Amino acid sequence: MKQQDLFIYNSLSKSKEKFVPITEGAIGMYVCGPTVYSNVHLGNCRTFLSFDLIFRYLKHLGYKVRYVRNITDAGHLENDGESGDDPILKKARLEQLEPMEVVQKYTVDFHTVMAKFNALPPSIEPTATGHIYEQIDIVEKIIEAGFAYEKNGSVYFDVLKFNETNNYGKLSGRQIDDMIANTRELAAQSDKKNPQDFALWKKAEPQHIMRWPSPWSDGFPGWHLECTAMSTKYLGNQFDIHGGGMDLKFPHHECEIAQAEACNHVTPVNYWMHANMLTLNGKKMSKSTGNFILPDDMFTGENNILSKPFSPTVTKFFMYQAHYRSILDFSSDALEASEKGFNRLMDAYRMLSDLNASEKSSVDIEGWRKACYDAMNDDFNSPILIAHLFETVKYANAITEGKETISEKDLALLKQTMHDFLFDVLGLEESVLENSQDGEKLNAAVALLIKLRNKARADKDFAMSDKIRDELASKGIQLKDGKDGTTFSLN
Repeated sequence: MKQQDLFIYNSLSKSKEKFVPITEGAIGMYVCGPTVYSNVHLGNCRTFLSFDLIFRYLKHLGYKVRYVRNITDAGHLENDGESGDDPILKKARLEQLEPMEVVQKYTVDFHTVMAKFNALPPSIEPTATGHIYEQIDIVEKIIEAGFAYEKNGSVYFDVLKFNETNNYGKLSGRQIDDMIANTRELAAQSDKKNPQDFALWKKAEPQHIMRWPSPWSDGFPGWHLECTAMSTKYLGNQFDIHGGGMDLKFPHHECEIAQAEACNHVTPVNYWMHANMLTLNGKKMSKSTGNFILPDDMFTGENNILSKPFSPTVTKFFMYQAHYRSILDFSSDALEASEKGFNRLMDAYRMLSDLNASEKSSVDIEGWRKACYDAMNDDFNSPILIAHLFETVKYANAITEGKETISEKDLALLKQTMHDFLFDVLGLEESVLENSQDGEKLNAAVALLIKLRNKARADKDFAMSDKIRDELASKGIQLKDGKDGTTFSLN
């Protein structure tokens, strides 16, 4: 149910704008997916989880969302997609595999990791290799419009010609003169009219395995072209939201805008959204320096960077405690604090089922609920939402202790709202431990200790009672005494 106006930070206007979909009640959203030549890393995961949150919330508001997220399995060269090795081919040579074996291996890895994070699959997940025809068709239209040229079997987008009547650089804020000054010398640079021109189609060298016939040569599409082809094929020449990592703003997304405007003569996207990067212990994640960690290494604890394993849900909860547009730093201390917070929140949620309702409420649940929606309607502000959800811990404890009261209607609203935001919007999962055999054993063991502690208190053996409580606390198990008995939580 839609609560109020939704505002989204638009990278194109560099401001928050009221969201108005092209078609009432329906949204088209495209997000640049992974290049599948290696295991998906945490920086990628943060971007995709940011848009999973956005996808979930838009669906929660009642919109019909067509979410398209591609798989880049061809055409993404090194050096900003202009020259060098295709990373998939490079990995195929290293692992002595067919390129499509590499694609399959790491596509499966990507899907497996995202499933562990409980991310929803997109509505459509097209591949670059599955849309070669559409990409050739766009190149032909851009040439016909006068914004591209062929040289030695490759086709390049004429940025200066396009900029005469359009604004190349409007997304990134870059000026053409600055782009010329900062353009690196790349292989086949001499084929270009201007150094900032980018490839729409590349002629394949003899050793290049992945190639397709075209009017210009046997070759492969430019990296930027594939997203223009797939986004417009499934969402139309104009659609609502285009997302990706901050690092894709230039040149990738800038080139997408230019291609689409040159081909279709309309601005393709109304709202451009970009998720920010992750750092690790205050430094940029980098495989070359060893300052990186893969998701599965976090989940198993098999790494030399973090102090202990962290579950996918805790990791995701930690990510959502920062706004998607802010830089987020991973560290053991921050993750451990987030894990404790997550456990407190889950404890509070479970406590709601044991609360006794009164005739009247002394807590303002309607106001609290509105504040939750206000946070998400303000550019999907998950950290503010989570701060409001933590107020439930205070409510649950105060009501349990008889300091506050809650009516049956408000209690039902509180439970439903918590469920909606925790599980439907944030996509969190309750502790795996709770549902495992180990969890059952832990529950039984703590229940026995609580029983022994209750007997000690009844016998006025307060030293033993305190010892049981303190020993459990030292192991991260917090006992809570309430009017309905003693419960425990993991800290």
